[in-house]
Amino acid sequence: MVCGGRSPRRNRLAASKADTFMATLPADLVHAIDAHLPQTQCARCGYPACLPYAKAIALDGAAINRCPPGGSEVILALATLLDRPVVPLDPACGPTMPLRIARIIEAHCIGCTLCIQACPVDAIIGAPKKMHVVIAELCSGCDLCLPPCPVDCIVMESAPAATWTAERATHARERHANYAARKIATQRMRATSTGEPPVATTPSTPPLSMEARRANLARAVDRARTKRIQRPPRR
Repeated sequence: MVCGGRSPRRNRLAASKADTFMATLPADLVHAIDAHLPQTQCARCGYPACLPYAKAIALDGAAINRCPPGGSEVILALATLLDRPVVPLDPACGPTMPLRIARIIEAHCIGCTLCIQACPVDAIIGAPKKMHVVIAELCSGCDLCLPPCPVDCIVMESAPAATWTAERATHARERHANYAARKIATQRMRATSTGEPPVATTPSTPPLSMEARRANLARAVDRARTKRIQRPPRR
């Protein structure tokens, strides 16, 4: 028996409980932070999506003022949750704006699928070489579909006030999780089929930049239009 304190067994149990608490606390904190983020998955914070930003705040002490879609409301919520001072939105991340919804101009779409691949919430549907469509009810207004489009056929339009509800944010979180899992699975399948990561297989040929990809697609569009013009009329 040990006098004047806990027994070694009780000390071990207490230490084990403390270790378990400390191990689960970061995960709980990440989820609590993520619950306050708008789930637009726009990457304007400098992280690839809302959850990585939440992890950076919880585990790395990242600033809480890097979410333009959330604006001052999210900053206040995170400051309260984390007991940090309220600070203005970081201007380097861009301004807070009302929600906008993407729309594809049908006449200009060439069906390249690049916007589908870029959409982090699976709000765009279509098939290769067929016209694509944005499902407005699913669009988070992230703007990530704009840069890849080689023909600039996507426009952002104002959405009705209070369109981005908590329910839509929850659905966007789920769709992005599916998108991210599918992307990882595709990368793993590609690596398995080639025997090593795609980048490592061709070290002397760096991947094309987005500008080069758009230029190649633009030339392909021009060739297709020229062929249509030169094609003799059907009889």
